[in-house]
Amino acid sequence: MKRLLYTLLIIFTLQLSLGAQIYDPVTWDFSYEKKGDGFYELVFSAHIEAGSHVYSMDIPAGGPIPTTFSFDTAADYTFEGKTFEVTAPEEKFDEAFGFKIKSFSGTAEFRQRIKSASSDFTVNGQVNFMSCNNTTCSPPKDVEFDIRISDGSSVTSTAIQASTDGGLSAGDTPGKGLFVFFLLSMLAGFAGILTPCVFPMIPMTVAFFSRNSENRKKSVLNALIFGISIILIYTSLGILVSLTSAGAGFANTLSTHWIPNIIFFTLFILFGISFLGAFEIVLPNKWVSGADSKVDRGGLLAAFFMGLTTVIVSFSCTGPIVGALLVQAASGDVIRPTVGMFGFGLAFALPFTLFALFPSILNKMPKSGGWLNSIKVVLAFIMLAFSLKFVTTIDSVYNIGIITRDIYLAIWIVLFTLLGLYLMGRIRFSHDSELPHIGTFRFFLIVAVFSFVVYLTTGLFGAPLKGLSSLLPAQETSWFYKPASAVSNAMPGQGLLNPVKSQLCSEPKHADKFEMPLGLTGFFDYQQGLACAREQGKPALVDFKGHACANCKLMEAKVWSDPEVLQKLRDNFVIISLYVDDRTQLPENEWIISELDGKQKKTIGKQNEDLEISRYKTNALPLYVITDYEGNPLNRPMPTNMNVEEYSKWLDEGVKLFNEKYQ
Repeated sequence: MKRLLYTLLIIFTLQLSLGAQIYDPVTWDFSYEKKGDGFYELVFSAHIEAGSHVYSMDIPAGGPIPTTFSFDTAADYTFEGKTFEVTAPEEKFDEAFGFKIKSFSGTAEFRQRIKSASSDFTVNGQVNFMSCNNTTCSPPKDVEFDIRISDGSSVTSTAIQASTDGGLSAGDTPGKGLFVFFLLSMLAGFAGILTPCVFPMIPMTVAFFSRNSENRKKSVLNALIFGISIILIYTSLGILVSLTSAGAGFANTLSTHWIPNIIFFTLFILFGISFLGAFEIVLPNKWVSGADSKVDRGGLLAAFFMGLTTVIVSFSCTGPIVGALLVQAASGDVIRPTVGMFGFGLAFALPFTLFALFPSILNKMPKSGGWLNSIKVVLAFIMLAFSLKFVTTIDSVYNIGIITRDIYLAIWIVLFTLLGLYLMGRIRFSHDSELPHIGTFRFFLIVAVFSFVVYLTTGLFGAPLKGLSSLLPAQETSWFYKPASAVSNAMPGQGLLNPVKSQLCSEPKHADKFEMPLGLTGFFDYQQGLACAREQGKPALVDFKGHACANCKLMEAKVWSDPEVLQKLRDNFVIISLYVDDRTQLPENEWIISELDGKQKKTIGKQNEDLEISRYKTNALPLYVITDYEGNPLNRPMPTNMNVEEYSKWLDEGVKLFNEKYQ
């Protein structure tokens, strides 16, 4: 009875999660170690996200699904005993089941001893497990593995599992990207300090906390509460975004729908113009005066309201930075916005708190002056440049076709040229002081800006600009783009690769809306592509991508553009590119009802997204799947992986498995 109730609970939580995001907190590594002549130990390592757990192999009857390992039968080896746990599990009483249950958090390692007379063989199998946290459980999941044993050395074979933020490639861990984002958020917090409406507040803050300098203990406590208050205020903003934006559907809407993109574009333009000195953006005066009036009452509560006042008054400068962080963070991850705002608030509060604790440090700080306004103007140019990203997203997602790569580059070239002239003192804005001379730092900054302008200019004449590929419109929209040039890179001793496009079985559907990258040919409809794969006797490479997907553009610019990879894509596969964020509405007779959520899918993007989740159990972008004629994966799907050699080997593996299946 309890198992039935538990199963119903899982089904219920699955329905909730499918409406929000795919809960998949576990990644696996598979390797082996040689333990003597002919003896090996297979090593299975689970990496579990914080707050989640997987269950032990030893679960009492009537409990949740235990972790189990199964192996394909093979004559190359024999088993020495059963699979065993290396990591000691935690045993806790579970109220739902009424008895103690063993589980693993963080990491878990399992092993299996085998014996073989061969020194070159492969062990195939799968691990079945269930992962849960305090509110959600995943369904029992199978992860396949194949461990190649060739020379007795320890080799790792990583199970690549996709995630909603672009996927994990071999060697990645879920916490790695989060930590990097935390560091970037801290850098943004420090940048917020160096703005004209924040930096001058430091002396005023120190003066406030120096009023009770005779009571050192109270002064220190007030300063700490002040700093913690700033951190809590910004973190609360991140939590609010987390609670209201959790779910891949929200992330997709936020990043691709025209309404939020227009709002973000308008905000960036307004803040940019404001930073140039045209007008001042301030919050309503009653908000500031309301918080400021509480400061005068004194006590520990005054320290909190001093922190609140600092946040509110500084909003006119920190607002766009905070907004950009939240846009970046809101990717369907509940934790990411909170971590980002905590990092920002920590860095933002740290200088204020340190100066309040140690006022003598303030004497060594540079005084407010024209350099602060220069920082503000530089930020203005950067905001104006990055505002184009939002209109470009609208242009590509809705197939408008106005913002070409050349127009985008031309605007950037003009903006950064003007920035260089401003740094040289050739252009001055209101409130700018005269520039009597150019300092060393400003000189090197000028060199960097004009070097960047030269780099951008090469893009007008066909240069791929791979370093900016995630920000720029597709290279195919350039007036100078020639498909043959993208596939005619010379390899040593081989001359030019064949630029001839591979033949298609029929005219691709939606070819008037989409274009394949790098001169490749392919389809934009799943069933049409599979039919051509059957007709040509080739495996299909299904490419789930998005107009607003930065990693998709990076993969094409840095991995697909490799001559060897490009040749394999052209010769060995029928490519099916499926845009999951496209807003083109299909004719009514092509609408479908999703088996996942029962909703009607009317657009190309919604149908492709539904296909990816229902067929391949993820909504990662990009996701590459090598399939047979029926769309069944031949090897593990590949998410973002910038390692060209690994991607090339993955393509070869797919072709090999396809040939073994059909020949």
